[in-house]
Amino acid sequence: MSFSNPHPSQPVWLFRFAALVALATLGLVCIGGLVTSKGVGMSVPDWPTSFGYGMFALPISMWMTGGVFHEHTHRVWASGVGLLVVFLARWTAGSASRKTLARVGIAEVLAGVILMQINPLWKGEAHFLLGIGGVVLAAAAVGWKNAPASRLSVRLAWAAFWLVQLQGSLGGLRVVLDSWAIGGTTGGTVFGMIHGCLGQVFFVLVTCLALSLSGWYSRWTRNATEFRESFWVFLGTALVFGQLILGLWMRHQHAGLAIPDLPMAYGQWWPKTDAESLVRYASRREGVDAITALQIHMHMFHRINAVLATLAICMAFRFSRNLPHGHPVRTLGSLWLCLIGVQFSLGLLTVLTDRAADIATAHVAVGSLTLALGCWSCWAVRVHQRQFAEENRVLAGSVLPEIPAVR
Repeated sequence: MSFSNPHPSQPVWLFRFAALVALATLGLVCIGGLVTSKGVGMSVPDWPTSFGYGMFALPISMWMTGGVFHEHTHRVWASGVGLLVVFLARWTAGSASRKTLARVGIAEVLAGVILMQINPLWKGEAHFLLGIGGVVLAAAAVGWKNAPASRLSVRLAWAAFWLVQLQGSLGGLRVVLDSWAIGGTTGGTVFGMIHGCLGQVFFVLVTCLALSLSGWYSRWTRNATEFRESFWVFLGTALVFGQLILGLWMRHQHAGLAIPDLPMAYGQWWPKTDAESLVRYASRREGVDAITALQIHMHMFHRINAVLATLAICMAFRFSRNLPHGHPVRTLGSLWLCLIGVQFSLGLLTVLTDRAADIATAHVAVGSLTLALGCWSCWAVRVHQRQFAEENRVLAGSVLPEIPAVR
């Protein structure tokens, strides 16, 4: 499997830049996971400023204190990723995208000005629109001419362009609306969970963009082979995404330490959740004031889903061995199996180490890579199924019906 040689119609540096953006996004996911694992998401209480300073003007002495380092680093890194994605969209869509970017940038700047005048409570969102609008206008001002990449790559680039802005906005709302009560929890927590889910989707999106610009993808449609057992690929991917959502909920609700032992839970296969048992569980955990029944149940569902996801990926790997050597689904199946093994081990270590921050963060990062590999596998399956059906249709159309002989 080689990603180094892009399709002849795609510039090699465009692929490398897209790969850089994907790596930067993975770094952002890791930092975000570290912020949540350490519980320092509100160490900087204002947004888009930081303690009243501009984001890039916060004194080093304040930046290096406590949880401020992790939270502020997350903000600065996210800003860098947003900048990279905007210029990646400009490069991928070609010089013809300058007009669209100019319109979008002007609209965002005007929206920021209007929003600031309408309601001071949305001052942070207004400043965000002004900032991102200025970046978009800067990308539109880049005058060098270049042709667009493939239609697929352009669509993925525009999707990443819009999603990174939505992500930035949700990240800010997570801070601004922290005092709002929604469904028994703070509005900041709700927006934080949505922000985390979309973060996984965004990471998959930029990796797919990089993949679409690679030479490996350009060879997917050659010698297409039908893969009849694709059910396991799609099921495994869905279970991995569900697992990430469950893990995200646990981190935001601080339920990762609800059950400290394994393979059993408090010495039972399914722990009791009556009031007396919950009080007893909390008394056994140092630094834990209370444990709820919901936290126990979600933790158990997380464990069960981990086993189901692992089994589904093992089945996908088993059936992928029937494909020819070099087939993308077979290659991805082997990598996927290795990743889920690492992920399962990290999950065990997260419990055994009492959710050590570095182990928990690695668990988040490998989970993101596992989801990306699953989505790539689903993509490869669909491409080959369509190509296989098209080849069969063309072949069937090229065979003329036999004309009976005239006696």
